[in-house]
Amino acid sequence: MKGKLKQSYLLALFILSLISMELVFRFASDRIFDGTGLFILLIFSITAGSFLYLLSSFSKSKSFNRFLSIALLGSTAFMFSSQLIYFKIFRTYYSLYSARNAGQVAEFWRDALTTSVKNGIWILLFFLPALLLAVFGKRVINFKKISWSNRTVIICCMVIVHAAGLLAVYGNGRDQLSAYDLYFKNRSPIYSVKKLGVVTTMRLDLQRLATGWSPVLETSPEYLRPSPDMAEDKAVEQHAPVYNMMDIDFDKLISKERNTRIRDMHNYFKSVLPTPKNNYTGKYKGYNLIFITAEAFSPYAVDKDVTPTLYKMVNEGFRFTNFYNPIWGVSTSDGEYVACTGLIPKEGVWSFYKSGDNRLPFVMGNQLKKLGYKTNAYHNHSYSYYKRHISHPNMGYDYKAVGKGLDMKKTWPESDLEMIEKTVPEYVNNQPFHAYYMTVSGHMQYSFNGNFIAWKNRKYVQALPYSQAGKAYIATQVELDRALKRLNEMLEEAGVANNTLIALSADHYPYGLENKVIDELAGHHVERNFELYKSPFILYTKGMQPVMIDKPASSLDIIPTLSNLLGLEFDSRLLMGRDILSDAEPLVLFNNKSFITDKGRYNSVTGTFTPSKGVRVEKDYVRRISAIVDSKFYYAARILELDYYRDVVPE
Repeated sequence: MKGKLKQSYLLALFILSLISMELVFRFASDRIFDGTGLFILLIFSITAGSFLYLLSSFSKSKSFNRFLSIALLGSTAFMFSSQLIYFKIFRTYYSLYSARNAGQVAEFWRDALTTSVKNGIWILLFFLPALLLAVFGKRVINFKKISWSNRTVIICCMVIVHAAGLLAVYGNGRDQLSAYDLYFKNRSPIYSVKKLGVVTTMRLDLQRLATGWSPVLETSPEYLRPSPDMAEDKAVEQHAPVYNMMDIDFDKLISKERNTRIRDMHNYFKSVLPTPKNNYTGKYKGYNLIFITAEAFSPYAVDKDVTPTLYKMVNEGFRFTNFYNPIWGVSTSDGEYVACTGLIPKEGVWSFYKSGDNRLPFVMGNQLKKLGYKTNAYHNHSYSYYKRHISHPNMGYDYKAVGKGLDMKKTWPESDLEMIEKTVPEYVNNQPFHAYYMTVSGHMQYSFNGNFIAWKNRKYVQALPYSQAGKAYIATQVELDRALKRLNEMLEEAGVANNTLIALSADHYPYGLENKVIDELAGHHVERNFELYKSPFILYTKGMQPVMIDKPASSLDIIPTLSNLLGLEFDSRLLMGRDILSDAEPLVLFNNKSFITDKGRYNSVTGTFTPSKGVRVEKDYVRRISAIVDSKFYYAARILELDYYRDVVPE
């Protein structure tokens, strides 16, 4: 009897260890303790702990079972610790897909080491069960192999408890970001950890990676606005609008398509309302284009005295006062993907890398290359980081970065100014040209020790009334400012400044800063669901008259906006964003499926809609827009998975 009791201690240790790790993790990360989420976490921890116990009790060797038990608890502790460190650095959680490419993340080992030291107490608590088992396990626990009868009883109990957990998931409602939505329909690690726990989130991630899972769409067709019949419009209206759309016979495609998933996509895109051409259509036709995704650029980096070129370009071009750069699951790479493709990234994978074999007819490189433009892309960090050596040539670029084609001084981070000075001569005298840049000077960590760019520019920020982290961040953005100043000078020297359009947006907000530092830079408390992602979008050419744009917009809208301005042939129905300068209804959507329109903003976390001043909306407005948002997420993932453009867009 005493032996059986000692044997049950190991089962209790596994279960209690997982529960304690989940609670410690929650306290160390977001400190949100939702009652239903805690209950679901508790239930699934019991089944997961029981499973680990079964794994550790198969061998006849007590020594092996003891070793395996310690290894399982240690591995679980490592998973929790690594997720916590990743969250502290990147403000999200890594997927198993990203973990397969951990070699690239290892380039941030200094940041990881610093963060680990800061969070050493939490990490110690994660490893405490494994340490206790290693030190005291022999005295307290019997590591004998358990009988098949006991094993059967445990498995039956696991099934019953797991079923109870599923009932709790079903009983939690089916709204966006509910436990049901996250368990069965969609992937959002930030909210899945809150509602389901770390272990269940990772288990679902493993299942989905193994099965090639895709988000599930449950949208009533009546909530998706159908496209009007263009022929009928022309017959009725004297001044019918002309739309940015291509000659795609969806009816013919539908009649011939046997693949039900692709046929469903044909039906969907046939129903999407295209954006009309407008007074800005072709305004910059034939212009050169320089398109920049700037690392961690934000409104806090724009100052008349400290960063005068950024200030000038933000305020003397198209001035977008309501522009957003939502953050996505793979931070920089997904931010690039959105800006360059006009598509929403698929959660759980590296969408840009996955698109490397796909046809991408609407990216700037491919659109302009076929018109005879010289198309170059540059990155002042590792050539293959995030596998850009696969994604960027597929966008039609002659791609160069550190390690292949671009020699830079070995610093961390590298200099945006140096990159501009070395690369502009390669194309500036070959018109028309298009250059794409992904910068790196604005990268964290934000300190004057370990960040070369911050140290290099510290003299420009010492008088600012900010903390050291705030000053260091601004110092990194000074390098971007100096790079843009030199870029404009070189364009002027080559005589092409007046016919070169410059577009610049951030990849994401500066998540390397603590919230209190962001509040400090903003001068007020920054609201976290919407305002945190507000950012400038530079769209500028020398000598233009400034244009104020108050319409809500986001990085998802860049590609359709540039395509319209440059007078390119594209199909606005096949992109997830909208031409900002058209009269199309605005829609800014976020990774958690919150949204902003001209009528108000919906916070999916709280489930509340705040109408714009003086605006009243119909009863089903939020439900209708949420259905459109769901559809955009779903079909953007399908475009990536099925290489849909290859089937539908004419060569």
